[in-house]
Amino acid sequence: MAYRLLKVALTPLFHLLWRVHVEGREHVPAQGAALVAANHQSFCDSLFLPLVVPRTVTFLAKAEYFDSPKTAWFFRAVGQIPVRRASEETERALETAADALAEGRVVAVYPEGTRSLDGRVHRGRTGVARLSLECGVPVVPVGIQGTAAVQPVGKRLMRPGKTVVVRFGPPVHMVPAPGTARPLANDDHRQLRAFTDALMREIARLSDQQYVDEYVPERSRASSVA
Repeated sequence: MAYRLLKVALTPLFHLLWRVHVEGREHVPAQGAALVAANHQSFCDSLFLPLVVPRTVTFLAKAEYFDSPKTAWFFRAVGQIPVRRASEETERALETAADALAEGRVVAVYPEGTRSLDGRVHRGRTGVARLSLECGVPVVPVGIQGTAAVQPVGKRLMRPGKTVVVRFGPPVHMVPAPGTARPLANDDHRQLRAFTDALMREIARLSDQQYVDEYVPERSRASSVA
């Protein structure tokens, strides 16, 4: 209920304050479970993305947002899933995300694990591939442009008058390799890695950003998903 009320209240306000352009929204399944995987450059990515998706979106959100009273109320109200960097916490978050997918929900993830500070799309974590495989759900790649100008990292206020573009690509599936008789095992990291790398290159193309095959530097990483 809180999610719907916030969306109804914020959508016209966002379109009034910012020029929001959406492309490829039809690629998000109208029903059934799906993953939405996007690049991450600003806190407000988590505001613009769900506002342009017709369905309710559940995020795997950085756990620090739940630690601050200034943001915890919002993330709890809209049913987001906290993710901490510790491996046990990450596994627990992935299990919770899998439960949400089993209920037919749309789950959004930032495969880079945290915000990129250099304007490029970085190597992704393989959690999104694991979820797609284990839950048998499609992954919709998303490229977001302009949010870094709306709210640069470290800034509390969002700057009006900017243009934000959210571009959705065709869904992809994590499936066993051709000729493989058994389902892909979680420990077969090469195929998980290959799927994730291809996904991140597509996200970079959709966001019109350069792809770099290295993780976001440690100094700016606060959490990661798998």
